[in-house]
Amino acid sequence: MRAAEPAQGGESARNVARWPRRATGGGPSEPAPREAVRDEVSVLVSRLGSCLGLLLAVAVACWCSGCGRPESGKTGEGGGRLFGVTFQTMNNPFFVDLNRGLKRVIEGRGDRLVTLDAQFNSLKQKNDIADLLQQRPAALFINPVNWEGVKGSLIEARRQGVPAIIVDAPVSDPDLVLCQVASDNIEAGRLACAALAEVNPKARVVILHLSVNKACIDRVEGFRAEMSKHPEMKLLETQEGKGTTEGARPVMRDLLGRFPELDAVFPINDPSALGAISAIESAGLLGRVTVVTVDGSTEGVRAIKAGKLHSTSAQFPEEIGRVAAQAGYDHLAGKAVDKDIRIPVKLVTRKNAEEFLEAP
Repeated sequence: MRAAEPAQGGESARNVARWPRRATGGGPSEPAPREAVRDEVSVLVSRLGSCLGLLLAVAVACWCSGCGRPESGKTGEGGGRLFGVTFQTMNNPFFVDLNRGLKRVIEGRGDRLVTLDAQFNSLKQKNDIADLLQQRPAALFINPVNWEGVKGSLIEARRQGVPAIIVDAPVSDPDLVLCQVASDNIEAGRLACAALAEVNPKARVVILHLSVNKACIDRVEGFRAEMSKHPEMKLLETQEGKGTTEGARPVMRDLLGRFPELDAVFPINDPSALGAISAIESAGLLGRVTVVTVDGSTEGVRAIKAGKLHSTSAQFPEEIGRVAAQAGYDHLAGKAVDKDIRIPVKLVTRKNAEEFLEAP
């Protein structure tokens, strides 16, 4: 007979190859294969138990010493502190400039800023904030998509001891944040309406809103407060314009079709105004419908110079970013920080548009 070939396949196969044979001729028998397997398994389990115990002990030691949880504000790369910011969108020059203001201060101190774009999505912003909090930032800057819907994230940041600083668009629960840094949006809306009243005191107006955003709510409040001083003005309708060029264009097109008497529009920001202007131009009504807005972006000022936009209440986003970053550092240094910080606005018309284009 051919001798049995050795089993293949690692440790279990070698265990099978070592099974002793039962003695013949009435002599003492060696352990049966089943008993041998049981003995081998017992040894293997014992060894695995020792390894698992060692791994568990190492894990517990790491957790107790803090190696599983980075120190708050550290980059994990040995240099500087980490800060995070989430914007409702980065598809707007205003927020690009605001982010630049933050970065100049933070990177100027040798620290690092992580910037995230929520893309006008409240759920994405919630997840972005959760991701930032896992990195244990020294402070978190938030430009909320929804001024009420961000509350849960603010509560979590506070629970973790991470100071939250709101930029541009205030929130409904200011007690949950370190401070809020924003333009004087009520004044911005007031200036827009006052500029309209100078050229068309009997205007028939529509408003393109973004009602989930507190900054825009304040602008509309300021606009309507000033409008109450001009009794011959009439508000035809307020519609959601989504705060974007693409969102405002079809809404404005519809409003022009529904209200033949419409001769003025207040979009809540420059991108919305550019969308409204596109619809007005397509309808052949450029020059007949007066557009006033808020932002002071380069694109908006160029539209003023081109005669397509009457005015924009200019904000200063880089200054908002600079002031917000400084507030964060003041807090980390143990200094008192003002709870509500307002940055002034300025009306831009054709008379002073050039100086805004020339500004660095």
